[in-house]
Amino acid sequence: MFKKPALLLSILCLIILSACSSGKENSSIAGGSSENAIAAEEELTITATNYSFDKEEYHLKKGVPVKIIFKNESGNHGILVPELELRLDAKTSSQVIIPEEAGTYEMTCAIMCGSGHSSMSARVIVE
Repeated sequence: MFKKPALLLSILCLIILSACSSGKENSSIAGGSSENAIAAEEELTITATNYSFDKEEYHLKKGVPVKIIFKNESGNHGILVPELELRLDAKTSSQVIIPEEAGTYEMTCAIMCGSGHSSMSARVIVE
């Protein structure tokens, strides 16, 4: 007696779950976005070595899509700029972002890399 309603309910739940999870997420939150969604007008390469980045400051233009490329020359490092929704490492080595607000943002190493980790930082300046 309860077999048919339970079966129909189960099938309905499966259909709803499959509909909710199909397709790729396309979320674009202010400051960052997926590389596939936006064509970059500029490129910036950031290189990391043990306990330092190749520059103390990186300059970006407000409203201009830029492809950030991360290169790791020694050690295990990453970059993190929460305000720009930017996080890169060996697994995800590039991302296109559009800096929406002018300002100076702190960029830090995203991976605990040893004794000099806490001093590994630089500034990203959006003009």
